[in-house]
Amino acid sequence: LPGEHHTLFTDVDGNFPNHHPDPTEEKNLADLRRLVADKNLDFGLAFDGDGDRIGAIDGEGRVIWGDQLLSILAEPVLKKAPGATIIADVKASQMLFDRVAELGGEPLMWKTGHSLVKTKMKETDAPLAGEMSGHIFFAQDYYGFDDAQYAAVQLINAVHLIGTSLTEIRGSMPAFVNTPEMRFQVDESRKFAVIDEVLARLKAAGADVNDTDGARVNTPDGWWLLRASNTQDVLVARAEARSQDALDRLLAQIDAQLEASGLKRGPQAAH
Repeated sequence: LPGEHHTLFTDVDGNFPNHHPDPTEEKNLADLRRLVADKNLDFGLAFDGDGDRIGAIDGEGRVIWGDQLLSILAEPVLKKAPGATIIADVKASQMLFDRVAELGGEPLMWKTGHSLVKTKMKETDAPLAGEMSGHIFFAQDYYGFDDAQYAAVQLINAVHLIGTSLTEIRGSMPAFVNTPEMRFQVDESRKFAVIDEVLARLKAAGADVNDTDGARVNTPDGWWLLRASNTQDVLVARAEARSQDALDRLLAQIDAQLEASGLKRGPQAAH
């Protein structure tokens, strides 16, 4: 690749002596931030242990989350394939779905999960899909799977085609206040039942709810999500709003629903 490149921790070591290899956890990006700042670099990229998930920071060290990366990557993809379907999971920001529509694409919200996203891509002939976890799947001129090195090259290409810096692109994105993914333990036998109860109450109340994967509820304040993990005995919650006050109101709605099912947002469950 042309340009100036610096690499960190290139000795493969399954003990991960430097930091945990999850590129979507801010604390794991500290060394990358330092390098970008010290060398005054345009941006930094991070990969997970098996190279299928990507994380990124801009020149100011701000994280570019999975949905934000997807909104950038969608631009060249939709230039080549106008009107194409772009898929993201239910945890993605409303900003992404709006941006895909703005670029002339067909945004599709789908279930979280590697195989579920890949299957939906085949069904809808989508050239691009992604998850908040940093899995980004390419089917345009590629094979329809998640390859973080390929995603890195495509990101460099997208920034080049957009014609401004990644820092400027990140800076011009609409400002939202959101929670990280909140995960809390729940009894396996109650996991899916709680979501069914929540959905039943919301529908009875006439809420604007999407039940693709759990309950994603749109309100004038923004949206909140409550879903059951497919792989662990945890519930996952997330919320996004335009202001902290609005976010607090959304979190209160999540808490009220949990309470109605005899639960509360307990201690964070480990990944």
